Amino acid sequence: MRARPEFFLLKKQRDSRVFNHVFLSILVVFSLGPVVVLAMNSVKSNSELGLNPLGFPQEIRLENFGNAWERGEFERTSKNSVIYVVGTVAAELVLGGLAAYSLARKNPPGANIVMIYLLVASTVPIWLYLVPLFFLWRQLGLLNTYHGLILIYTALNAPFSIFLLRSYLIGLPVELEDAARVDGANELQVLLRIIVPLSWPGFLTVGLVVGLAIWSEFQVALIFVHKPEMFPITTSYFKFTDRFGRDWAMTSAGAFMMIAPVLVLFLALQRRFVEGLTEGGIKF
Repeated sequence: MRARPEFFLLKKQRDSRVFNHVFLSILVVFSLGPVVVLAMNSVKSNSELGLNPLGFPQEIRLENFGNAWERGEFERTSKNSVIYVVGTVAAELVLGGLAAYSLARKNPPGANIVMIYLLVASTVPIWLYLVPLFFLWRQLGLLNTYHGLILIYTALNAPFSIFLLRSYLIGLPVELEDAARVDGANELQVLLRIIVPLSWPGFLTVGLVVGLAIWSEFQVALIFVHKPEMFPITTSYFKFTDRFGRDWAMTSAGAFMMIAPVLVLFLALQRRFVEGLTEGGIKF
C-alpha cells in the first residue's frame, strides 16, 4: 500500500519544526547563558565563585550589590548615563524627525545625494577622524561636558535615525496631510498632529536603538570625558574593575546592575522594537 503524499508533507513539516526548535534553543542558550551565569556569580562569595564559577550559588549574598553600588559610585554615574541617553534620544527624535520630514515630504534639491551621503557617513568609523575631533573639542571647551558628549552621540546616530524615520514617513498616505491643510493646518500642525502620531512606531524604535547604544557606549566616553564626576556607568565600571579586579563576586554584581536596565527595557518593549525595525525598511 503506497503512502499518500500528505503523509510525507506532514512528516517534512514536523521535521522542519523540530529542527527550528532545536536551533532556536541553542541560540537561546548562547544568548542567555552568559547573563544567567553572571546573575548567579553576582550573589556568590568570592571563594565560592572561584571553586564553582558555573554552578548555582550555595548561599545567596545580596550584599554584593550594595557593596558594588557604593564602592563603584554607580549612583552618580548611572544618573550621568541617564542624562546622556535622554539628551541624545531627545536630540535624535527632534532633529532627526525634522530632517526626515524634510527629505520625505518637501523633496528639497539634492535629497538623494544627502541620503547617499548619510549612508556613506554611517559606515565611516569614528576612529578615522577621532584625533582632529578631540583637538577641536578641546579648543571649543567641550571636553568633560554633558553637551559635548551628547553632541558627538547625536552626530554618530543621526544617519540611522534619519533613514528609519524617513522610511516611515514615505509610507504614510499624503491624503491625510492634504486634508489637514485644507482644514487650515499649517506645516507645524501637520507635523505634530498628523505625522508624529502616525509614525510613532518609528520614533519608538529610534529611541530604543539609540538609547540602548548610548547606555552601553564606552570608548568615546572614555576619550572625551576624564572627570570622574562626569563618567557614564560604563566608564565607571571600567575604573571599578581596575580597583577591585580580584573580587570577582563584587565585579559581577556591578556588571549585572549595569546591564539590568537594558535587559528590562528591551524585554518590556521587544515586540515594538522588532516590529519597528521590520516595518521601517529603508526606501529611497
